[in-house]
Amino acid sequence: MRCPFCAHDDTQVKDSRPTEDNASIRRRRQCSSCGARFTTFERVQLREVVVVKSGERREPFERSKLEQSVALASRKRGIDQERLDQLISGIQRQVETSGEAEVPSSHIGELVMEGLRQIDSVAYIRFASVYRDFSEARDFEEFASTVQQAAKE
Repeated sequence: MRCPFCAHDDTQVKDSRPTEDNASIRRRRQCSSCGARFTTFERVQLREVVVVKSGERREPFERSKLEQSVALASRKRGIDQERLDQLISGIQRQVETSGEAEVPSSHIGELVMEGLRQIDSVAYIRFASVYRDFSEARDFEEFASTVQQAAKE
């Protein structure tokens, strides 16, 4: 593993342990050249999946992008990080085990919306506002009213 500080190629693993959700391994490493310490995470990747974006652009599936968008939608909501990690891992697992080499970004967006809807209605509305490209306050009002009606039922 290359050192992020000095770019030296020789680093040593000092400590390894599973993360809380047992979906990855956390490794503490030390560079043998500059002595800097840093953390890496190792995850199982079942297959290479390409995300088909709007306009037919294609790019590799990146868990970090999924984590960023979920974190932004749930910011300051007091949602347990472990619960969000489980949601993200579940979506990643669904995408990787679907058997498809290409997955539309709209499908991933729908999976995120469904997961957030079950966790927190505000995070759900925040994500939907970006995903569905709300342009006016009326769009928020209409969507929020459908969320409230669904919660009552």
